[in-house]
Amino acid sequence: MLLGLSLVAVSGLILVAADHIDAPATMSGDAGDITDVYAFQGQNTSNLVFAVNTQGLLSPNATGAATFKDNVMVEINIDNNGDNVEDLVIQAIKRDDKMYFFGPVAPGTTGTSSTVKTAAASGSVTISKYGTAALTAEQNGMKFFAGPRDDPFFFDLGRFQAILGGTATGFNNPGTDTFAGTNVMSIVVEVPKSMLGSSSTVGVWAETKKKQ
Repeated sequence: MLLGLSLVAVSGLILVAADHIDAPATMSGDAGDITDVYAFQGQNTSNLVFAVNTQGLLSPNATGAATFKDNVMVEINIDNNGDNVEDLVIQAIKRDDKMYFFGPVAPGTTGTSSTVKTAAASGSVTISKYGTAALTAEQNGMKFFAGPRDDPFFFDLGRFQAILGGTATGFNNPGTDTFAGTNVMSIVVEVPKSMLGSSSTVGVWAETKKKQ
């Protein structure tokens, strides 16, 4: 995902993938399964918002029992010099009923292994519960949210399969949203652009990593 920091709308946002279940063994409820990653300019145009959604296809009945896991860290990677290597990371880790955030900060190591940047603690928020008002927190110029949300992604899977099978030639308008009525577990961070470096464009991707 590439994002121009000077954009005044999200029309220039390039989304490269959406992943709502990796394989039959990776079903809803797996805290490490990322469905989508979003980055967009905040209502305050001096800020950038990052959202990472996990545990796709949660039914309303399953959402109440869905939780983030203490041994799974969500890491947002930010490349601000165009070399496709993370220059900054934002880390989110659950402890009890709160989500704790670290960064943006230079990573201790790049790639698939990470160390928690405890010296760069930026804030925390109480994790919202399903069916209750969303809880947010604001610290150090940043805003935070963690909890269940309606899945914002739209895709007509049935029509897509029909196109692949040769029984349809294109999508309907409007289509049928396969993800309507399903939920995800979301982590959202709003960050001043000034914390992300001086580049006018950043690359963004996210990972979930389990404690070893």
